[in-house]
Amino acid sequence: MKKKMMAISMSAAVLMGGVFLPAADGTAAVHATQAIHSKQEGKIAKKFNENRAYQTIYHLSETIGPRVTGTKAEKKSAAFIASQMKKSNLKVSTQTFSIPDRLEGTLTVRGSDISSRPAAGSAPTSGKGLTAPLYDAGLGLAGDFTEEAKGKIAVILRGGLTFYEKVKNAEDAGAAGVIIYNNADSLVPLTPNLSGNKTGIPVVGVKKEDGEKLLTEREATLKLKSIPNQTSQNVIGVRKPKGIKNPDIVYVTSHYDSVPEAPGANDNASGTSTVLELARMMKNIPTDKEIRFITFGAEEIGLVGSRYYVSKLSGQELKRSKANFNLDMVATSWENASRLYINTPDGSANLVWELSKNAAANIGKDVLALRKGGSSDHVPFHDAGIDSANFIWMEPGTESLEPWYHTPYDTIEHISKDRLKTAGQIAGTAVYDLVEKEERRAQ
Repeated sequence: MKKKMMAISMSAAVLMGGVFLPAADGTAAVHATQAIHSKQEGKIAKKFNENRAYQTIYHLSETIGPRVTGTKAEKKSAAFIASQMKKSNLKVSTQTFSIPDRLEGTLTVRGSDISSRPAAGSAPTSGKGLTAPLYDAGLGLAGDFTEEAKGKIAVILRGGLTFYEKVKNAEDAGAAGVIIYNNADSLVPLTPNLSGNKTGIPVVGVKKEDGEKLLTEREATLKLKSIPNQTSQNVIGVRKPKGIKNPDIVYVTSHYDSVPEAPGANDNASGTSTVLELARMMKNIPTDKEIRFITFGAEEIGLVGSRYYVSKLSGQELKRSKANFNLDMVATSWENASRLYINTPDGSANLVWELSKNAAANIGKDVLALRKGGSSDHVPFHDAGIDSANFIWMEPGTESLEPWYHTPYDTIEHISKDRLKTAGQIAGTAVYDLVEKEERRAQ
């Protein structure tokens, strides 16, 4: 009889945040618990200080400026981030790793330079450069190359394939170099991202208008000089729960590097400022999970920092890993970017999405949308089997980013404190719901 009564009691119980709440009136128990929990969520959301986060963005983008991978400015930023993490009583470490040789150079046609950006992982040219005929390779599909491509510089339109797939097809066809031009108007040249891969031929990116002009030219000269022995670094701040052996791990991440010439206020001082602010907010909350606040270097050249970090996780750490919340471009003032997209690499709802959706609803922020999207530091976590997602403001329908993305105009003037606050409150509440101590959820 005692076992039967226990079974009835458990079947009548209400599961709330992982805790069973026995009650004769299940509805009343749910409402009471939801009210308490919503109150706790409201308190944590209010702790997000957008003014403090804004000042972090200002320091990274305006005081330090462009934080190109491997440069002194990137290292200066890493030191600043580490100092801020220490203020939140985190155990801070810096993880250094090698990066592909940095490249500098020119693209010249008939004696005039065309603005271009080398791809990280591109091969350099000889000191004299590469002068060769140009070849229209369409989208860079395997079928777009004929025997005529051998020894020529392939001019390829962005779209359809990844940058690396385009370059590999060109190299396999015997092309001597590659110029990839944008498929949309932009203020600065395209920066091809080879996703951490290396190629045996020189590769640069140009603007749409310049690429279209190249298709009318006969030949071009590429000169790319390699700057070897470069390193970047990840900054890691860890908060471990007391008295718990092998706790679950939750990752709150961003990247702090930027592309050449871009101060990177929104991309991605905004995400980095949010990570630092969430670390401050959660400095004293009761938790039974390990929280790792990480800012990655070398994201802009192919997620190199995050791939390196995930590759160094032990099998035991991977088993303990619960979720990755990745903040990237979360403070744009571009009016059209009115939706905060939660990008998962496969487009499927996962733990990060569900927690974020619930958090947004509970604090009254109806701005979220689920989307399939990669190209940021959540991808290596997903590939390792960890639920992960990227937070980013985009335009509904077109899913476009702000017009000053990857340009010298990505400055503090284009930062919205309101968007910064909304993203921080939603992400902070979602993380809080995951890491707070189990017994507190039943209070």
